[in-house]
Amino acid sequence: MTFHNKVIYQIYPKSFYDSNGDGLGDLRGIIQKVPYIASLGVDMVWFNPFYLSPQKDNGYDISDYYRVDPAMGSMEEVEELIAALAAEDIGVMFDMVLNHVSTEHEWFQRALAGEKEYQDFFYLRPAQADGSLPTNWESKFGGPAWAPFGDTDLYYLHLYDVSQADLNWHNPRVRQELFKVVNFWKEKGVRGFRFDVLNVIGKAQELVDAAPGQSDKLLYTDTERVHSWVQEMHRETFGDLPDAITVGEMSSTTIANSVAYTQPARQELDMVFSFHHLKVDYDRGEKWSLVPFRFMELKQILTDWAVGIQQGGGWQASFWNNHDQPRALNRFGDVERYRVESATMLAAAIHLTRGTPYIYMGEEIGMVDPVYSSMESYVDVETHNAYAALRERGLSEAEALQVVASKARDNSRTPMQWDASAAAGFSSGQPWLQPTSQAEINVAAEEAGGRILPFYRQLVDLRHRMPLISEGSYEPFALEHEQVYGFVREHEGQRLLVACNFYGRETELEIPADFTAGRVLIGNYEQAPALTQKLTLRPYETLALLVG
Repeated sequence: MTFHNKVIYQIYPKSFYDSNGDGLGDLRGIIQKVPYIASLGVDMVWFNPFYLSPQKDNGYDISDYYRVDPAMGSMEEVEELIAALAAEDIGVMFDMVLNHVSTEHEWFQRALAGEKEYQDFFYLRPAQADGSLPTNWESKFGGPAWAPFGDTDLYYLHLYDVSQADLNWHNPRVRQELFKVVNFWKEKGVRGFRFDVLNVIGKAQELVDAAPGQSDKLLYTDTERVHSWVQEMHRETFGDLPDAITVGEMSSTTIANSVAYTQPARQELDMVFSFHHLKVDYDRGEKWSLVPFRFMELKQILTDWAVGIQQGGGWQASFWNNHDQPRALNRFGDVERYRVESATMLAAAIHLTRGTPYIYMGEEIGMVDPVYSSMESYVDVETHNAYAALRERGLSEAEALQVVASKARDNSRTPMQWDASAAAGFSSGQPWLQPTSQAEINVAAEEAGGRILPFYRQLVDLRHRMPLISEGSYEPFALEHEQVYGFVREHEGQRLLVACNFYGRETELEIPADFTAGRVLIGNYEQAPALTQKLTLRPYETLALLVG
């Protein structure tokens, strides 16, 4: 498949490079950094939204799909960016936010003005007979999922922020309008499409309360109609592009549904993002909590998904980081003592497995979460809502801040660190979010003699050159080992054993005899160990052993 040997780089435009000194990253800044992007060897760049938006949810609240936010640049610059990347043989992937629009979008404003046609674009419902909200659903950003619809006696559904009204996909006109958006960008030369929260578009027409003890997510996530609507979108938009690459963000999805989304014969999507592996440091499912990550659970999830997707003939995106997650390095590594080893080990675990790897900007230089001393430093709406909820629950300011600091989405949104200057070489002005680790961690330092950036470039090159990595089968290895995540890839007589030590202490690993006669394809220590049946893995060491 065309996307199996590809590597995709994610850019959060607001934080990549500021070309005009206003503190916000912009399209011109990205254009200026195309040589750096090309140097990574990646095949496609996924851009978070830069459409017109009131920025209540950092651009995922879109008020016009066809216009570029002036703070980001212009349509001419979008076209220039696509062309500049194409000249380096790099494609572009745009974010398609099709579950909801900003309440400032023309459709919602016309609905508010009383136009029945546009009221049918949204989920508008009256209160229940007892005066309670239309359903007892919770917004994913906290609080109820319903808000008053103007001065009517109706409420509108918002699964996310109150400024993001859910679109009614049951209405064929809504689907046609959204497919027009995809086709507009397709005509501009966009060949990659990342569909935001796509598996929640399939809400029923008749909305009901979640039963006591039942998660309301079960009522609107991965319903059968999602598959039929995605198949319709495939037919009406990107399905005729041989080089299209599509990925759906699938919140709380299942292996079975992910297989269904990605089996080629079903003509839906190429791959999915799932997030179960990034919830292993949640306390009983609660994101805003402070507990160590559960390694054995992490390993089991990674294994179950890799095996299950493979058995079903589907495909998945492989990733640790994105704009909605704190840095994986802080979560699963040791940023104080073993930052380089942690970063490279985590990279190998993702890039050598079965699936298309995604690199989130800054990951390739080992960027870490910022260290802030007050809530005033955070911008994200979800983070401030969570802090308020934690305080209401009785946590002190210091305790609530500590929890927020571990899970805030702003952790990954701090500016790309280009050099050691106060603004990290990101801006000549005051950055919209303050970087805090640029003195030690930046692109210039990595280029001058770092170990993380060259390791990433090597991993990208290996996927391009070795069908064993891009096409090989996946088999779990050492499942019972309490420190090591391992797997074996196999393809046309070649086998690759990948072993990753997830801890800052040595451990022993017994390997099959045939691998002792192989060679180290890649490792993250300068001196590779002798290949004996009992290997000693050093802190956060990763080894990939090749035979055949």
